[in-house]
Amino acid sequence: MFKKILIANRGEIACRVIKSARKMGIKTVAVYSDADANALHVKMADEAVHIGPPPANQSYIVIDKIMDAIRQTGAEAVHPGYGFLSENMKFAEALEKEGVVFIGPPSPAIEAMGDKITSKKLAKEAGVSTVPGYMGLIADADEAVKISGEIGYPVMIKASAGGGGKGMRIAWNDQEAREGFESSKNEAANSFGDDRIFIEKFVTQPRHIEIQVLADKHGNCVYLHERECSIQRRNQKVIEEAPSPFLDAATRKAMGEQACALAKAVGYTSAGTVEFIVDGNKNFYFLEMNTRLQVEHPVTELITGVDLVEQMINVAYGRELPFKQADLKIHGWAMESRLYAEDPYRNFLPSIGRLTKYSPPKEGPTPRGGIVRNDTGVFEGGEISMFYDPMIAKLCTWAPTRLEAIEEMRLALDTFEVEGIGHNLPFVAAVMDHDRFIKGNITTAFIAEEYPEGFQGVQLDEEVLRNVAAAIAAMNRVSEIRQTRISGTLGNHERKVGDDWVVALQGHEFRVHVAADKDGSTVTFADDDGKKRVTSDWVPGKSLATLDVEGEPLVLKVGLIPQGFRIRVRGADLKVHIRTPRQHELALLMPEKLPPDTSKYLLCPMPGLVVKINVAEGDEVQEGQALATVEAMKMENILRAERKGVVKKINAAPGASLKVDEIIMEFE
Repeated sequence: MFKKILIANRGEIACRVIKSARKMGIKTVAVYSDADANALHVKMADEAVHIGPPPANQSYIVIDKIMDAIRQTGAEAVHPGYGFLSENMKFAEALEKEGVVFIGPPSPAIEAMGDKITSKKLAKEAGVSTVPGYMGLIADADEAVKISGEIGYPVMIKASAGGGGKGMRIAWNDQEAREGFESSKNEAANSFGDDRIFIEKFVTQPRHIEIQVLADKHGNCVYLHERECSIQRRNQKVIEEAPSPFLDAATRKAMGEQACALAKAVGYTSAGTVEFIVDGNKNFYFLEMNTRLQVEHPVTELITGVDLVEQMINVAYGRELPFKQADLKIHGWAMESRLYAEDPYRNFLPSIGRLTKYSPPKEGPTPRGGIVRNDTGVFEGGEISMFYDPMIAKLCTWAPTRLEAIEEMRLALDTFEVEGIGHNLPFVAAVMDHDRFIKGNITTAFIAEEYPEGFQGVQLDEEVLRNVAAAIAAMNRVSEIRQTRISGTLGNHERKVGDDWVVALQGHEFRVHVAADKDGSTVTFADDDGKKRVTSDWVPGKSLATLDVEGEPLVLKVGLIPQGFRIRVRGADLKVHIRTPRQHELALLMPEKLPPDTSKYLLCPMPGLVVKINVAEGDEVQEGQALATVEAMKMENILRAERKGVVKKINAAPGASLKVDEIIMEFE
C-alpha cells in the first residue's frame, strides 16, 4: 500500500480523506494557502506545504504548486477531493508524467466524462436519453441569448467544468440569459480555470437522483444505489438522502445498470457518480457524470457500510473490489444536511467571520438506535474565509426508517451550536419539519415553491409553542431562584420568586402557574387548566437546554435578553419574554422602536469584492435594474434596484473589499 498520499484540497473533504488514510496506516500531506495556515486539515495531516495566496486560482488550482508540494514531500499518490483540480485532466496527466498515482479515474475518462459537453455527446451516441440543449461552445452573451431563445425558456446555463452549483444559472428571459452567461463564465474561470459554457433546457419539475458507481482496474463495476438530491437552492444541493423515497426496485436497478454501462464504456475506474433527472413517471435522463468523490458520499456509506475513500485508495493501488453487486444491499435510511456559512434571513447571502461557538452534536450511536456523523473542516475559534466555498460541515444521520432518520436529524440540528457567523441551520431544520418533505413529495423546485419570498423563519404550531412556553417557565424559575442566592444583598430585601408568569412568543401569550419540586416543574396553563411536566438539565449560563416535556424530548439553544430568552428550536428563532402579570401589563404600553430608514442606499449585503458597478452618478434606474455585482465565496451576486430612482453618489469602485451594510451607492 502507499506509504504517503497528498490531499490536493482543503476543508472538510481534506479532513475526511485524512481519516480514511490514517485508518489504513497511510501518512498524509496537506496543502494550504495563506488563509488556511491554521485550518483543521493542516493540523490533522502529518505534513503540510504552503502553496500561495488565498485566491484558489493562485494556490489550490495551480498545478505547478501542487506538483512542487508532491516533490518536496515524496508523496506517492494524490487524492483530489472534490472541486478544485479533481476533474482536471491536465492535473491527472501531470501526475502520470511524474510517476505519481492519481486517486481517481484515468485521464481519458476524466476527459470523456468530466467535461459536461463531451459527456452529453457520448451519452447521446450511446443511446442514453439526454435533456435537449446546445452542446457547442458559446462565443458571447449575444449568442447565448440567441441559443436560449431557440431552445425555449427556461434554460440552464452551465459551466462545462463546473460543479457544486458554481457557474450555473437559470434564465427565464433574454436579460437573465445575458447576465447569467456573463456571471457563469466569470465564476467558471475563477473556480475551475475553464470558462466554457453550455446551455440546455431546464426541466421545471424534476427530481435530481444520482447513482454512485465504483469500478476497479480488473473490469469490475458496481453501483452503490442512489441518492436523492432534489432539495437544492441556486442549483446547490442542501439536503441529500439515501435511498430515494421515490424510486422502486426496478427503476433503481435500471438506473444502476445504465450508470455502470456508461462507466465501462469510457474505461472508468475509482468512485464516480452518474447524475439523472427523473420525472413523475420515473423516466430518467442522463445529466452528467462527476468523475470524483461527491460531497454527499456519506449517506451512501451509511446505508451500504462501504468506506468510499478507502476503496478509492485501494483501486488506485491496483486492488480488486472486495464485493460484488449482489453483496450491496440497502440498510436503513440516511440523511445529510449541509451546513453553509450563509444567512437564511438575508436571502442566503455568504457570511464570514470567526466561529465564536462551534459545538456539533455528539457523533456515534444515539439512544434511539440511530447514528450521527458530522464531516467538518472547521473548529471553534477558526475563521470562515470569503475565498472559498461556504460549506463548513455535513451533518448526517442514519436510522432504520426514513421517518426515524428525519427525527434523528431534527434532534441533531437542534443540538448543533454555531455562533459568530450567519448560517443555514434554521433553514435545514425547517425543511426537516416541512410536511411535503416528510411525505417525500419533493422536486428540485421545492425551495423555490415553498419559500418564494425567501426564508423568514418558522411559525411553530401552537402545541410546540405551548411546550416551549412550559420549558421557558421552568427554566426561568431556575434562573430566578439562583438570583435569590446572590450574596451581599440588603437585609429584608430578599428577592421573591412568584409562581404566576406571562410567557409571550411569536404573537402568543400564555399565562402560566409554575409549581416546582426537586425533580422538575409542573406548568399549568390558565386558559384551559392544561398541565405540562417539565424536567431539564439546564443551568443559567448554559447555551443548550435538553428538556423533557410530557415525555417528549425538546432541545433549545438558549441566549439571554432583557426579561426573557432568545430561543432557537426547529428552525425558529424566537425572542421569548417572560414577565410577571404586572410587568406584562406595563410592557404593552411601551412604544416600539423602529429600524432606521435605509431605502435611499444600496448596501453591501455580505462581505465581498465589488466586481462591477453598472451605473453612474446621475443615472436614472428602474426597478429590477442591475446596479452592481459583488463576489463572495466564489459566487457572483447581482444587486438590483428595488424601485425607480436617480443615483446621487457612488461610494465604491470595482476591486473594493466591503463589509456587510457598507454603502455602495446613494439615491436622491
